[in-house]
Amino acid sequence: MLSLPREMVDAIVAHARRDHPDECCGVIAGRDGVATRLFAMENAERSPTGFTFDSAEWLRVYRDIDDADEDLLVVYHSHTATEAYPSRTDIRWSVNTPGASWLLVSTREPSYDEVRSYRITDGEVAEEEIRVT
Repeated sequence: MLSLPREMVDAIVAHARRDHPDECCGVIAGRDGVATRLFAMENAERSPTGFTFDSAEWLRVYRDIDDADEDLLVVYHSHTATEAYPSRTDIRWSVNTPGASWLLVSTREPSYDEVRSYRITDGEVAEEEIRVT
C-alpha cells in the first residue's frame, strides 16, 4: 500500500492538469516508507505521449534525496489520452527505479482525475492501493 498526504496527491493532480496536454513528471522521496518531499520536475520531452527527466535536474534531485538520507519512493507522471496504467515504456524504465511505486494520473477526462499506483517488478505490473492521509 502506498500512503501519501492529501497535499501531495492534490499537488500531483494539479501538476498533471497544469502541464496537460503534455505529460507531467516528478518523484516523491521519503524515509522508512513515509513520504516526506515531492519534487515536481520538468518533462524534457514536452510531449503528450512520453516523459523524460531533464538529466541535470534529475542529478540535482537525486543528490538532494541522497544527501538527506532519503529514498526514492515514487515516480509519478500523467497519461493525457489513456488510462492511468503503465505503458510498455513505463515498464522498461521501471528497472531504473527498483522498489519505487509508479503513480499515474490520467487527464484524458477533464472532469475526472484517475489516480492509480503500481509496483513493477521484473516486468510484472501489480496495482497497489493508495491511502490518502
